[in-house]
Amino acid sequence: MTADHPIRLLLADDQEMVRVGFRMVLDAQSDMTVVGEAADGAEAVGLAGKLYPNVVLMDIRMPRMDGLAATRQIIDADPATRVLVLTTFDLDEYVHAALRAGAAGFLLKDAGPAELLAGIRAVSSGDAVVAPSATRRLLERFLPKDSEAAAPTDPKLIETLSDREREVLTLVGQGLTNTEIAGTLFLAETTVKTHIGHILTKLDLRDRVQMVITAYDAGLVRPGR
Repeated sequence: MTADHPIRLLLADDQEMVRVGFRMVLDAQSDMTVVGEAADGAEAVGLAGKLYPNVVLMDIRMPRMDGLAATRQIIDADPATRVLVLTTFDLDEYVHAALRAGAAGFLLKDAGPAELLAGIRAVSSGDAVVAPSATRRLLERFLPKDSEAAAPTDPKLIETLSDREREVLTLVGQGLTNTEIAGTLFLAETTVKTHIGHILTKLDLRDRVQMVITAYDAGLVRPGR
């Protein structure tokens, strides 16, 4: 996005001071504009349908409708909308489910301005905010507590992948970077990127976060391994 076509942002948090703080930082950027604020999930869903934000900064714990349910409804209504979950990490147990629902990643609530801005720009351009190693730690922390994730694994999720693509997906699920995957499989990093592109296309996944979730759901990776 540019100054002529700034990233349209919707802030969803039940704490007004949090929203004020975010707005001060975000509106000061030439390539961003805050188009609306919501104090709960239900209001966020309504505003997203009216204001067409590019990115929603979504708190998890809010009255009337929490951020998890709001994320699902916003993504269902418009899959192009990118949702960034805001979490305290040590407390919120719904982050994995939010990522499963289609959120593009998560940011810590106490993230500094530079991290926040970089995260917004990343998801706006189609990337995921969560670093692979952080994704793995996040899922290992919350997966056992997620009732949906306790269901039997489904190998059919990845039946369209080649053997090499399954290897790459497994290593992504284990939290390895592209460089580390290349070293492990004795491949060029450009080849790894090509495999990842094929995986995203074949499995209709939006980003690396969803690749990690799929690796868990298909039984390629399990918590603690």
